[in-house]
Amino acid sequence: MKSMNLEKRWLFPLVLSAIVCFFVVVTSFNMGLITSLHTINSIFLSHVKLNQTNPYFAESIINQAPPPPARPPVPRFAYLVSGSKNDLEKLWRTLQALYHPRNYYVVHLDLESSVQERLELASRVEKEPIFAQVGNVHMITKANMVTYRGPTMVANTLHACAILLKKYQDWDWFINLSASDYPLVTQDDLLYTFSDLKREFNFIEYSSRLGWKEGQRAMPLIIDPGLYKTTKSDIFWVSPKRALPTAFKLFAGSAWMILSRAFVEYCIWGWDNLPRTLLMYYTNFVSSPEGYFQTVACNAPEFATTVINHDLHFISWDRPPKQHPHNLNINDTSRIIASGAAFARKFRRDDPLLDKIDKEFLRRKNGSFTPGGWCTSRPSCLKVGNPAKLKPGPGAKRLRRLIGKLVLSTNTTRQQQCK
Repeated sequence: MKSMNLEKRWLFPLVLSAIVCFFVVVTSFNMGLITSLHTINSIFLSHVKLNQTNPYFAESIINQAPPPPARPPVPRFAYLVSGSKNDLEKLWRTLQALYHPRNYYVVHLDLESSVQERLELASRVEKEPIFAQVGNVHMITKANMVTYRGPTMVANTLHACAILLKKYQDWDWFINLSASDYPLVTQDDLLYTFSDLKREFNFIEYSSRLGWKEGQRAMPLIIDPGLYKTTKSDIFWVSPKRALPTAFKLFAGSAWMILSRAFVEYCIWGWDNLPRTLLMYYTNFVSSPEGYFQTVACNAPEFATTVINHDLHFISWDRPPKQHPHNLNINDTSRIIASGAAFARKFRRDDPLLDKIDKEFLRRKNGSFTPGGWCTSRPSCLKVGNPAKLKPGPGAKRLRRLIGKLVLSTNTTRQQQCK
C-alpha cells in the first residue's frame, strides 16, 4: 500500500512534465514553420517583383522601341587577275587599282610570259608591305598554258577557284579579270553596292540564241594544243562535225562574270556530275570560255533562277562581234560613264584613258592603291585600318542604278530566265 501511494505521488509531476514538453516542441515547430513560410514568401514576392521589370516579359518587349534593321555584313570578293606575255605592268596596275584588304586575289601570268616576268611579279607580291601584312594576295607560281579559244582558259579559271576555296573560307563572289581589264568604281563602291544583294546572285551574260555560233563554234570539233604543249599555238579543227547535244541546252555569252560562292563550289565539286560532263564537252568547243559557265548555270535548276543576264562590264564590240573587242580610248569616256558598269575592257598599256579613270573615277594616283575607308594614311594608303569601313562615292550611285534595273528586269521576266 505504501508503494502504491509513492507511485501516485510521482505520477502527477511526470504527466505534467510530459504535457509541458509536448507543448514546447509543438510551439517550436510552429515558429520554425512560420519563419520558413515568411522566408519562402519573401523569396517569392521578391521574384515576382523582379519579374515585373524583367525585359523578357512580353509586356516589357511590347513597350520597347523596335531595334533598327541590321545592315547586312560587308561581303568579300575573290578575284582572279590573269595575264600573258608582256602583261606584267598592266596586271600590276590593275591589281593595285582593285586592291582592298577585305578581298582575296589570285594572280597568274601564263606560260607564254617569260620566266623573268613571272619572277618579277612574285617578287613584287612578296615585297609589297600591305600584301605581306594582310596576306590576301596569292600568285600561281606554277604557270598554266592558256589559249583563249580553247578550254585551257576555263581550266585556269577553275584552278583559281579551287585555290580560293581552299585558302579562304569567307568570300561571297568570284570575279575573273584579265590584265586588259580595269575597274570603273572603287572597291568601297563595289562592296557597298553588293552588301544589299542576295549572296546567291550570279552575273553572267548569256543567250540560248546561238545563231551563227551553232555552225562555227558548237558543231566543229577542235583540239587545243595548250592541253599538251608548253608553247602557245592556235587551235585546229578535226573532222567530222558533231550534232548539237540533246541532253542539255547550250548557252553562250561573255567570258567575264561575277559568280556566287555557292555556284563556284558546285562547279568545282560537281555533286551531280553536270559540271564535269560539260567540261568534257567544252574541251572540243571553239571559245569555250564564252559558253561553259553559262551552260552549267542555266542547266542546273538550283542556279538557273539566280542568273542575272549581265557581266557588269563595259565592252565595245563590232556588229556582228569579232573575236576581240575594240581597245577603249579617251573618246569612250561618256559611254563608259553612262553604262554604270563596274569594269571595262580592253585597254592598252598606259592608255591616257586609264589616267583619266584613276583621277576622276577612283581618286587614285598611279603607283598607289585606290583610296577607301580602310586607309589610315592618305593619299598613298600605306597603312591598313578597318577593312569593313566603307566610303562609297559617285561610282556606287551609278552601279546601284544599273544593278537595280537588272534585278527588277530579272524579277519581272523570271519565267524567261535561262530560256
